[in-house]
Amino acid sequence: MSKKDNYRPNVAMIIVSSSYPETKEIFIAQRNDLTDIWQFPQGGIDKGEEVKEALFREMEEEIGTADAEIIAEYPEWISYDFPPKIAKKMQPYKGQIQRYFVVKIHDETQINLATKHPEFEAYKFVDAHDVLNHTAHFKKPVYETVLTYFHKEGVL
Repeated sequence: MSKKDNYRPNVAMIIVSSSYPETKEIFIAQRNDLTDIWQFPQGGIDKGEEVKEALFREMEEEIGTADAEIIAEYPEWISYDFPPKIAKKMQPYKGQIQRYFVVKIHDETQINLATKHPEFEAYKFVDAHDVLNHTAHFKKPVYETVLTYFHKEGVL
């Protein structure tokens, strides 16, 4: 079985505030099922769905809006493994293979975490250099890779 078969196709978004690029604050949300775990919004790509279509659908489903514009895209797929407890729930997948985008919300964008199937209980914008202090251990290597890339590219 290939990595693609063992890993759930997923899209993730690094959301920057409407004051970007003057300030480079990044949206993170606190999961409602894990204590003090913050992450970027993300979600599965449905069969036959285009990656960018999934990006805006997931954004709407997770934070109640798709009112944003794409600023940049990470140039390749990147993966991580689930911890054993999560892997049991996510079978047959052992992890996720993701496409990352930096998206900017507009001034008038209204974030609403009270979606049909809420995943988050709180959100905040943090400095780009502070994101890793809030994230789950198993996602840190991927977050560090994509954040470093976007920093070197001058995006963050």
